[in-house]
Amino acid sequence: GLLGEAVAARKNLLVTGAGGTGKTTLLAALLGEAPERERIVVIEDVAELQVSHPHVVTLEARQANLEGTGRVGLDALLREALRMRPDRLVVGECRGAELRELLAALNTGHDGGAGTLHANSLADVPARLEALGSIAGLSADAVARQTVSAFDLVLHLERVGGKRRLAQLGGFEQRGDRLAIEAL
Repeated sequence: GLLGEAVAARKNLLVTGAGGTGKTTLLAALLGEAPERERIVVIEDVAELQVSHPHVVTLEARQANLEGTGRVGLDALLREALRMRPDRLVVGECRGAELRELLAALNTGHDGGAGTLHANSLADVPARLEALGSIAGLSADAVARQTVSAFDLVLHLERVGGKRRLAQLGGFEQRGDRLAIEAL
């Protein structure tokens, strides 16, 4: 189907939806379809993404200890992950400054990457990305330019009556200095 083709074509995917819609589950299933020879590096705050694939490396963030030292954030892990020569780079959930690192990585030739993002609707995705970009010190214009070139496809999930489903597909575009999304 369309999603399998997107994985095979090494499209960069952003999986969005509210809590409990199955973002992590769908992303894990899609990554499991990647060719066996590819190395997938997954970066998460808390290891949740269980990918059935022979070459998966999971890097997990670490909180500071009681003395306030030893913290390893997602942004630092993302920079380290690039040294591992991943075929696919995945951020389990974009919540803050790691968005800057993910956009930078996906814009430097890392195809087949992915991430998830909390958003209540497809239309809410640009504003969520702008808000996270702001936390990371990026202007709305920078978020728009980088996101348009970083992500090929947005998969928005919904949960209706206890059933999880792929509700909409979208693609990013830039309108003026702002990020916009079009349903496909």
